Amino acid sequence: MATATKTFQYNSVDAAGKRIKGTVQAPNEAAAAQLLRQRGETALSMTEAGKGLNREISIPGLGGRTTLKDLAVFSRQFATMTASGMSLLRSLAILEEQTSALSLKKAVAEVRTDVAAGVSLSAALGKHDRIFPKLMIAMIRAGETGGMIDGALEQIADSFEKDSELRGKIKSALTYPTIVLAFTFVLIAGVLIFIVPIFEEMFKNLGGELPWITQLLVDASNNMWWAGPLIVGAIIGGTVLYKQRVRTSPEFRLAVDRFKLRLPVFGPLFRKLAMSRFSRNLGTLLGVGVPVMQALDVVGETTGNAVITAAMRDVQQQVRDGRPMSTALRAHDLFPAMVTQMVEVGEESGQISQMLDKIADFYDREVDAAAESLTASIEPIMVLVMGAVVGGMVVCLYLPMFTIYQNIQG
Repeated sequence: MATATKTFQYNSVDAAGKRIKGTVQAPNEAAAAQLLRQRGETALSMTEAGKGLNREISIPGLGGRTTLKDLAVFSRQFATMTASGMSLLRSLAILEEQTSALSLKKAVAEVRTDVAAGVSLSAALGKHDRIFPKLMIAMIRAGETGGMIDGALEQIADSFEKDSELRGKIKSALTYPTIVLAFTFVLIAGVLIFIVPIFEEMFKNLGGELPWITQLLVDASNNMWWAGPLIVGAIIGGTVLYKQRVRTSPEFRLAVDRFKLRLPVFGPLFRKLAMSRFSRNLGTLLGVGVPVMQALDVVGETTGNAVITAAMRDVQQQVRDGRPMSTALRAHDLFPAMVTQMVEVGEESGQISQMLDKIADFYDREVDAAAESLTASIEPIMVLVMGAVVGGMVVCLYLPMFTIYQNIQG
């Protein structure tokens, strides 16, 4: 059966440094990039044409923040250009020109200036550790030491792309319940603002005492003008305070991450995601020659989970005392038996980075399956919740009708 082709829009640069824009047809993005390489061009960016609702929405004034996807694209382009023989300065100049994230563009410009002045690439990136993760800086430093910066950039790009893909799957799993929940709140507000006052006026004309649950709904409608903004303000303020506390209090962050891992439905998903990042990052660092102690330090800060960060400090100490990494990991319940056993096999065979990559691949598939299962199970639950809320409000509004009818009959 013939493979379906897609149309990709691309920006590229040829051997002379000339910028080229156009379209190319290929089965996938990798094949499209290969076609461009055969033409002597290096792809800078590539997007599938006609994605419709799947296109990203760009809001003016909100595009300056550097995301993981920005770093993944930046790393892949950087790796492609350096692998094609382009100098670091030329590559950085092109990356600065085509990068859309303002914070990343500014950082790349300063990195290029430092490199031109004789500063190493890793040291120049290290000055912008709020933009470039420690994982990236450590791997480039190891690549510079071993004379394999091209390979280090390739592995950085692979790692960021896989992490970005995992995050995308989690966001996709949470998109549907978020939309349904938001629609439910809008529906509740609409009923309280527009429908309940009509029924309230009708109840006043008919007379009689309202059931307590209907009276509660009427009171909520009458107080919406001040309670609604107060609730919204409290939610926004609470969210801001929560994020600030997570950033500034390590103890609070640790407690939050422990709670996340213990959640009944989302906990296993968060645990698998943490294992995937831990294994991928540690395997990638060890694969490019980063020393074990430094790799453990970097991994502890790049998994996005304070529980693993705390565990890595203990593992570092035990490894420093001469214990195998697998033994140190086994002392923490966070790491499943499969992880510790495969790390032990890797230590014995001298292929620990390859074993960690296999663990990461396994958990990538587990996260994918868990995200799909979560989406499938949440959808009917959210529909039932929305139906229960709407049905409950309808019952509350029509309950006085039955009371009035009974009084008339009596």
